[in-house]
Amino acid sequence: MRRHRHAKIVATVGPASNTPERLKALFLAGVDTFRLNFSHGTHDDHAKVHAAIRALEQETGRPIGILQDLQGPKIRIGTLRGDRLDLATGDRIRFVREGREGGPDAIPLPHPEIFAAVAPGQELLIDDGRVRVRVAGVDDDAIDADVVVGGPISNRKGVNLPGTVLALSPLTEKDRRDLAFGLDLGVDWVALSFVQTPSDVMEARGLIAGRAGLIAKIEKPSALEHIDDIIRIADGVMVARGDLGVELPPEDVPGRQKELVRACRRAVKPVIVATQMLETMVTAPAPTRAEASDVATAVYDGADAVMLSAESAAGRYPVEAVAMMDRIIRRTEQHRLYRSLVRASEPEVEDSPPHAVAAAAAGLADAIEAAAIVAFTASGTTAARIARKRPNVPILAATFDPAVSRRLSLYWGAHSVLGPEIESYEAMVARAAEVAEQEGFAQPPDLVVAVAGIPFGQPGTTNNLRVVELGRKASGV
Repeated sequence: MRRHRHAKIVATVGPASNTPERLKALFLAGVDTFRLNFSHGTHDDHAKVHAAIRALEQETGRPIGILQDLQGPKIRIGTLRGDRLDLATGDRIRFVREGREGGPDAIPLPHPEIFAAVAPGQELLIDDGRVRVRVAGVDDDAIDADVVVGGPISNRKGVNLPGTVLALSPLTEKDRRDLAFGLDLGVDWVALSFVQTPSDVMEARGLIAGRAGLIAKIEKPSALEHIDDIIRIADGVMVARGDLGVELPPEDVPGRQKELVRACRRAVKPVIVATQMLETMVTAPAPTRAEASDVATAVYDGADAVMLSAESAAGRYPVEAVAMMDRIIRRTEQHRLYRSLVRASEPEVEDSPPHAVAAAAAGLADAIEAAAIVAFTASGTTAARIARKRPNVPILAATFDPAVSRRLSLYWGAHSVLGPEIESYEAMVARAAEVAEQEGFAQPPDLVVAVAGIPFGQPGTTNNLRVVELGRKASGV
C-alpha cells in the first residue's frame, strides 16, 4: 500500500474510532501513526486498541506506528464552594493551598510548587486563558491576585502559568505507571507532555531506555528558551499548539511553529504539528477554509506529520477528517510552489560524511529523475538524513528491524519496507531493485539510488551510494 504524499498523518484514537473496523477505515483513509491519548481511557481500553492495530498491521502487511501520549502534570484548581465562581475584572481574589483556611471566595489550588515559584506581576490563566489574573502578593499559603479578564470558573478548570518555571517533573506517578504499561505493550513512540527543560527529557529518556522513540511536546514558553538542547536530546518534537497557544500570544504561535519545524529538520528529527487542525470536523463534514490553509501551511513548512485530535477521537466524522487531511496534503505537495517553498527553508547540511552522502543521494535522485531512493537503515537515521533534503522522489526505507520499520511511519516521505539484513554490495544492489519493483515504485529500466552504511547493519553510518538500473548491474558513484 503506497501513500501518494510525503507528509504523514497522525490520528488520535478515542470513542469514535476505537473499534477494529473503524481503525481499519482510518488506516485505509490515510493514517500512518495512531495516537493513544493516556489522558483518557483505561489500560484495558488502550491494550485492546493496540492489539487491533497490530492485527491490522498483519492483515495489510504494512508497518503502523503507535504513539503513546502521556498526560503529564495538568495543573487545575480544586473544588469551589457552590461549584462555580463569577470573577469580574478588577476583583481581588485569593488562591489557597488545599486544606488551608480561606474566605468564602478562596480558590483552592492544590499545587505547592506554584506557591514556591510565582512572583508578583506574573499571570495565571484559568480555563484555557478565558480568565486571566495577575499576582499581587504571595506567601507559603496564599496567592493574592487581581482579575485582569473576568468570567465564570468552575471546579477542576486548568491553570496555565506562562511566565513561571515550576519545580515539577513532567512525569507524574500516573505517567510512570502508564509509561511502563505502554513500553510493555510495545508502543513505538512516547510523547512527553509539558516539557520545560532539557533535564525533563533526560528523565524520560532514562526510563524509556531505548524501547521507544521519545517525542518532546512543546507547549510551554520555557521549553522554547532551551529548544536546541531539547531537540538534541529528544528523538522528535510535537508542536502542541493547544497549551502553547494559551501561554503564548496567538500572534506568536505561527512564527514559533515555523522555527520549530526548521530546527527539527536541521537536527534530523521528525516534527509533528498538532491541535485543532480540522477542528470544525468534530461536528461538521467539512473544514473551514482557514483550517485547510492551516494544514497546508504545515506541509509547506516541511513538517514530517500533521495530527488530528478530537476530530478522529470523538468527532462525528473521523474517517472523513482523515480523508480530508490526506487530500489537503496531496494537493499541497502537488502545487507548483511547493518545491520552491520547501527548498527555501532547507537547512545547511552538517559538515560530516554521512550527512553529505545522504544529501548527495537526494540531489542525485532528483537530477537523474530516479524512480526512488532505497535507503538501507538499521536505526532509521539514513532515511531521516535523506528525508531532511525533502527530495522529489519517494524514499523506500529498507530495514530488518520491525521496531524501526514502525517508527519510520512518522518520517517525511519514508515508505518503510521490512526485510532481511544485507551483508554485501551485491545483496544491496539486488535488494534495492527488488524492493523498488515489488513495492510498485519502479520497473525496468527505471533507475533507483541505493544508499547504505558500511559495515552493513551498523547504526549511524551513511557512506555508500549506488545507482541501480532495474534489469542491469549497478554502477558505483
